Amino acid sequence: MSTLRVVWYSVVSGANDYWSIFTLKSWVFGWLIRVVSQVTFFALIGKLLRTEAQTDFLLVGNAVMVAGMGATFALHQPTSERGNGMLSLLLASPSRPMVVMLARGLYVVADAIWNALLGLTIVGPAFGLDFPWPRALLVIPLTALVGVSAYCFSTFLAGVIIAHRNINNLVVNTTIVGLMALCGVNVPVSFFPDWLERIAESLPITDGLEAIRGVLAGDPWSSVAADVGGELLAASGWLALALLTFGRFIRAGQRDGSLEFAS
Repeated sequence: MSTLRVVWYSVVSGANDYWSIFTLKSWVFGWLIRVVSQVTFFALIGKLLRTEAQTDFLLVGNAVMVAGMGATFALHQPTSERGNGMLSLLLASPSRPMVVMLARGLYVVADAIWNALLGLTIVGPAFGLDFPWPRALLVIPLTALVGVSAYCFSTFLAGVIIAHRNINNLVVNTTIVGLMALCGVNVPVSFFPDWLERIAESLPITDGLEAIRGVLAGDPWSSVAADVGGELLAASGWLALALLTFGRFIRAGQRDGSLEFAS
């Protein structure tokens, strides 16, 4: 079976899982309202500070963070696959386990990107956020880049903890809070000491979010391109690390018996 065929069936399987979780009604009146409320909450903090710049900063940062947060939920995938008895079958795939897991979770990042864009377009106009036309259209692929970058990062972490399901929720929550704190979502990265700023720039979201802010603020294209390049570098780096280590973590868990195949 070719790798492309494995990827296709993995994507279709993941999409079917997604539609078994949500109905249109539960998605709109459950998840979407939660996303809009989260972005609105932080935008209101900007309003309390009585500065339009701060309002825009918090609104854009937390809307884009939805893409990163949603993609980070891919960390739950190994645990859920173990719980429904699918993990042993996925690892027996004729393709690399990393390929199967990465493709099966694509619905997570697609949903995260879509939610982030909805949060930005629904809440943004309500707070007077300017969307300069037509350059604002670039926000769509840039948000997708942020989501994919965060997905590569979370897939690497999923490999790290795949044999340690008892800490899964802790790692997910810690990762989301850490990204919100370090990636310029609520506080400019330039406020950090140099060593912490370098760490922030190696993480997903940081440069992509800065590129989106630059597009909306009318920054020079050279500055936006530099930020896009930084986000592409982060995404490719975390993807490469995941590809190099995911299979090794699985084999190590199989050897020492720590990789359980059922909940």
